[in-house]
Amino acid sequence: MEIIKKLFLLIILLAQAAAVWPADMVRIKDIASFRADAETDVIGYGLVIGLDGSGDGKGTKFTIQALANMMERLGLTVDPNEVKVKNVAAVMVTGHITAANQPGARIDVTVSSIGDASSLQGGTLLMTPLAALDGTVYAVAQGSVSIGGFNVQVENGNKIVNNYTLVGRVPGGGLIQKQPPMTGDGKDLYLALLSPDYTTASRIVDRINQDYGLTAYAVDQGTVRIRVPDSLSHPNDKIGFISDIGHLRVSPDAAARVVINERTGTIVAGESVTISPVALAHGNITINIKSKPVISQPNPLSQGETVVTSESQVTVQDEIARVVEFPEIVTISQVAKALNSIGAAPRDIIAIFQALKEAGALRAELVLL
Repeated sequence: MEIIKKLFLLIILLAQAAAVWPADMVRIKDIASFRADAETDVIGYGLVIGLDGSGDGKGTKFTIQALANMMERLGLTVDPNEVKVKNVAAVMVTGHITAANQPGARIDVTVSSIGDASSLQGGTLLMTPLAALDGTVYAVAQGSVSIGGFNVQVENGNKIVNNYTLVGRVPGGGLIQKQPPMTGDGKDLYLALLSPDYTTASRIVDRINQDYGLTAYAVDQGTVRIRVPDSLSHPNDKIGFISDIGHLRVSPDAAARVVINERTGTIVAGESVTISPVALAHGNITINIKSKPVISQPNPLSQGETVVTSESQVTVQDEIARVVEFPEIVTISQVAKALNSIGAAPRDIIAIFQALKEAGALRAELVLL
């Protein structure tokens, strides 16, 4: 009996939650993200050492030159022609710095091979400056490379490979040296919509202003600017203000869109996709071409040669076209049901959607991947 009471209470709570938040209401933080003023991507050229013979070959001259230059900076003069780099790999190191990354903080960096190395397994990234597009160095990276897999060479040229071994990460390997320059006065926040849409941006603005007054307005279909109230300018209050905005709920809108991946035969359509009145005929023509050899032998003592030719046989199977008529505007689910009833395969449905778009009957954007 106690279990029944708990289940009944749970049903009541779920019903109340559904009444408060409609099914299409989502949190702002799930459809948009706060865009920090100070953020930048950084990149650097570095060397990964300590590889077990899986590094770059002799053909990667830049690896040899980089290793020789590094040894010279350490006080050792070496001849580049005598340098062996099979345990060294040239890599590009990339990372992303945001306003939350103060000097002294650490970030993860990605290491990608640019030479002909076969694996970065077990390697260590040497100290690498990471600079922005303007050449300003904001961080340095160093540490052990984690690739999450392995690449083992066995006898007779066989390999055992697990995951991709030419790209790895150095967790916490990037040390922030300088924070990107701040812009603005710190009183404005920017929300970037994950799927830009004017209607969604307008609804977000209305929802924020409903609780906090006229503090928000839409810059464009993908950005909402929020002015922090003076009463919430204290850092603690500002953090709470940002958190509260993220939990406000709105009903997002989206354009009608049909996404088609021709390589895999995948079709994804939104609920707002409709079809105007149209008649659709679907049929297949199968053509089989068979070739059989024809051997021509010369007459005895004619000193001729045997001639081999081929004779082609063509057969055509024309399937009776099946017609589906849509007398009024229908939803995509009704279209899918009708196409399944005539036995249309995924690739046939792709061709049908493309034809519907050309005919002006598909009331949606057609996206081909």
